[in-house]
Amino acid sequence: MNTKDAFRSSMDISLFVLMQYVSDLSDDELMRRPAEGCNTLAWQLGHLINSEVGLLSAVCPGKAAELPAGFAEQHSKDKAQSNDPAGFLKRQEYVDLFQKVRAATVKALEEMPEAEFDQPSPEGLRKRFPTVGSVFTLIGVHPMMHAGQFVVVRRQLGKPVLI
Repeated sequence: MNTKDAFRSSMDISLFVLMQYVSDLSDDELMRRPAEGCNTLAWQLGHLINSEVGLLSAVCPGKAAELPAGFAEQHSKDKAQSNDPAGFLKRQEYVDLFQKVRAATVKALEEMPEAEFDQPSPEGLRKRFPTVGSVFTLIGVHPMMHAGQFVVVRRQLGKPVLI
């Protein structure tokens, strides 16, 4: 396994787990919050998509998928407290968009020379993610950072254990 294989593997596993947890949720169920003060699952999906586009754009300018008009604003921090389903997408739209975004990320990963992974990341990311490779690691694990919140909602709803 080489560096790209490792990044791709973490991306695949993390997205697989998240998509399993989302697979049988309804659009209404995506509007649930795992607990008071937590964000809705719909907002979290939008956040994950926005973040991936932003992170990839930071290390591979011009390579990220384009988001629908208004998407970033709909899923900004100031919209996190919204409970209005009209401000969010349907489950399948999130799934399709995430797959499009991830395909662009994987394509950029495949095109990047391995030596680039050791280059410094952009200044705004460098304190926590010092290299381009560490940004790709973050892209790979970020969905897993939120997956537990999806599990809580699934348990609240009496959904089956999928993994």
